[in-house]
Amino acid sequence: MTNTDISLREIKKARAKIALYEASLSLMEDKMFHEVMVEEICQKVELSRVTFFKFFPKKEDVLIYFMQIWLTERIIEIEHLQKRGFDAIRHLLYKVGEQARTITGIMPSLISFLAQMKMHPHLQVLSRAEIRLLFPDAEEIGSQAPNLYELFKRCMAEAAELQQLKQGISVDNAVKVLFTIFYGSFLTAQQYASNDINGFYEVHLQLLENQ
Repeated sequence: MTNTDISLREIKKARAKIALYEASLSLMEDKMFHEVMVEEICQKVELSRVTFFKFFPKKEDVLIYFMQIWLTERIIEIEHLQKRGFDAIRHLLYKVGEQARTITGIMPSLISFLAQMKMHPHLQVLSRAEIRLLFPDAEEIGSQAPNLYELFKRCMAEAAELQQLKQGISVDNAVKVLFTIFYGSFLTAQQYASNDINGFYEVHLQLLENQ
């Protein structure tokens, strides 16, 4: 689809915002987000601090933006690949491990940020231009705010239907365990100084799944 239905001004704004976001990620390849300076991000894409804070009023808003984009991408993949139940969960978790190998600082930074929050962070409303640029082949899904809880709940309901979920474990309890696995297994792998993050995810998934 062409961008003729969206103004050039909006497209340029979206490109600038995405450029700042992508520069932030590239600077976390080998360090934590708190070590990344706004000046570094701006210099990398030759944009001003004023422009940065116009799009991200707080520096940490970049992490929330990452959560939103990353999860939306996974939902699109799950829908496209028609994965259900634990297959969908594995796809999601293994993508965490894949991301951690290329941008080592992102997941620890996100966990640290979320640990300081008293509620789930509020996601931004993406502009039509952002949706078009970020999710060109899946704009309908891209326009919806992603919800990890709802994704977990749907997948565990599917797992129960497919008789993949261990007997005696309710969908609601399985969702709680999945949140623990999503964040906790990653931290456990780090405590063991292991790069096999997917292996740690697999060990914990077996606590929920019929074998």
